[in-house]
Amino acid sequence: MKTVTIAILTALAVISCKKKDDVESELYGTYKLIETLADPGDGSGTFQPVSSDKTVTLYNDGTITSNGELCRLNTETGTSTAGTYSFTDSTISSSDCTTFGFELSGNTLILNYQCIEACRGKFLKQ
Repeated sequence: MKTVTIAILTALAVISCKKKDDVESELYGTYKLIETLADPGDGSGTFQPVSSDKTVTLYNDGTITSNGELCRLNTETGTSTAGTYSFTDSTISSSDCTTFGFELSGNTLILNYQCIEACRGKFLKQ
């Protein structure tokens, strides 16, 4: 009976770890900027569509790169930047700026930039 219990617990542990790894592996990849939000200071800001080739890429080693400024809300490309991210804390760190937060849900990545008023960038997985 003890052997069966240990086998079941071991199998459950392996399955739960595999599911976490599978979920995280689906999050890795390149995301393209599709909308930005820049609140005017009264809480009325909403996401607005943008035309941009700016992307960010999440790698499975905990690094993130962008073909634009990673730490700033803009649509420009040409300045490659990099940093690290943490799924545990939902934060991104770069030598170019202070640590800031992100939200990742399905195919959508939202970067919560450091601004006086709310400013965010919404990226869609490619």
